[in-house]
Amino acid sequence: MGKHAVKISNLDTEKLIQMLNEALAEEWLAYYQYWVGARVMEGPMRSEIEPELLLHADQELNHAVLVVGRIIQLGGTPLLNPNQWTKFAKCDYEEPTDPYVEEILNQNLRGERCAIQRYQDIAEFTAGKDHATHQMAVQILNEELEHEEDIEAWINDLDRMREDFKKLRM
Repeated sequence: MGKHAVKISNLDTEKLIQMLNEALAEEWLAYYQYWVGARVMEGPMRSEIEPELLLHADQELNHAVLVVGRIIQLGGTPLLNPNQWTKFAKCDYEEPTDPYVEEILNQNLRGERCAIQRYQDIAEFTAGKDHATHQMAVQILNEELEHEEDIEAWINDLDRMREDFKKLRM
């Protein structure tokens, strides 16, 4: 951020850089959780869900790119070592030890809900003070909300499929 922008921002830039580095760590972990989960996933609707999870992974990676750019613009240093990701992240990385599709989806849903809170907090922190970061946070927040909606829809479809199967067996 330029000197004039810092002067008029009335914002704790160090705190914001910390928040953004936490978000960056979470984006990397989310990327990997989506990517590896899509690769190991088993069960019904796998062929429909896998490409969408890979798309979500790509979007999480794009979020990381935006966040890194903003950290640098603010005069900060993005996390330089992957060992820092789990230390900075407030959202959990859930290892996909159970590859069943519904478990993978539930893990990703919990991650999305945490990310939604993260970007809501950044948007609130920067509202009216740092328009560039605020706009970025809102943009990412909107994508995270779409991810949550997609995952909830797939879980509902699986529930519906299970109910239909029960009816057929009766």
